[in-house]
Amino acid sequence: MNSTNIIGFPNLGLGPWEINKFLFQAGNFKVAWYGIIITIGIVLAVLYTIKRGKQEGFTTDDVLDYAIWVVLFGILGARLYYVAMTWGRYESFLDIFAIWNGGLAIYGGLIAGALTIMVISYKKQKSVLKFLDMVTPGVMIAQALGRWGNFFNAEAYGSILKYEFLGKTFETSRFAGQAIPWIMTIENVNGSALYYAHPTFLYESLWNILGFILLNIRYKNKKFDGQILFSYIVWYGFGRMFIEGFRTDSLYLGNVRISQLLAVGCVIFGIMFYHLLRKKAKPVLAAEQDAQEYESLFSDKPAKKKKKSSSVKAAAAQVEAAAEESAPTEKPAEVSAEPEKQTDGNNGEEI
Repeated sequence: MNSTNIIGFPNLGLGPWEINKFLFQAGNFKVAWYGIIITIGIVLAVLYTIKRGKQEGFTTDDVLDYAIWVVLFGILGARLYYVAMTWGRYESFLDIFAIWNGGLAIYGGLIAGALTIMVISYKKQKSVLKFLDMVTPGVMIAQALGRWGNFFNAEAYGSILKYEFLGKTFETSRFAGQAIPWIMTIENVNGSALYYAHPTFLYESLWNILGFILLNIRYKNKKFDGQILFSYIVWYGFGRMFIEGFRTDSLYLGNVRISQLLAVGCVIFGIMFYHLLRKKAKPVLAAEQDAQEYESLFSDKPAKKKKKSSSVKAAAAQVEAAAEESAPTEKPAEVSAEPEKQTDGNNGEEI
């Protein structure tokens, strides 16, 4: 199998470039660009999650405890999902695990990763939704970067001749040629025919980068746990639902593309669960708002009264102090006056 392809974007004046799938080869030992890019994406996702964890109450050790198992089972899930959908292609049991020959499905990785997070969160007694909120923007940037592994492999591109949506096929050849400025050409160095294609790997990469930016903006005004997670599910599902229609390497269930069907489900269930969680969070938010209004209406007034009463008490204390200072001079006068009155009374006619 040849490992080098010629790729270009003629309408943009870019290329053609001779692209090798492998960074390094020595006999049977090969280091693929795809693996390097995926690894960098995973590292960036973990670093992002560590940063978010600081504001969500997760330590670096907590995140690393998750990362080890999530990455392991995520890759395994991505492979098993792909194998399950292409079962007839494997001649031996060992072929199932030969991921170096290609064959990872992002949906399988996401499902396995989410289940792993649920299990670890239960054992660590941590919030599942809070952690998923932390990790999903990082997953988006990893996906955006990972799609460039498809570029080096000359895969995950789309046909310019037709478009499929949930089993319906639409002819699109009229949009070919100069009508698509970003059209991509692929040619094998062995001399295979020049192929014009949609760079669907690029479409999805740009879609995920935009989603990453928007999710981070939304994170600043996060109202409830799960808000970022289900925003991600809806955003990614919506984009994949349309982009998948161009792909030439889709997995099918009957005449329907599986990834497209799952994408539609992501949009529907993502919107539904988003609103359910938001509705559930409203009483809490309302109670907090009522408490703030109560405090502003009632707590401030007693505080002002306390200030007034304290000033009155201070004035009264000053009056009492002044009275005490004058008391020693006034009392003798009163005492001396009474005996004089009594003396006068004893000497008077009344007795």
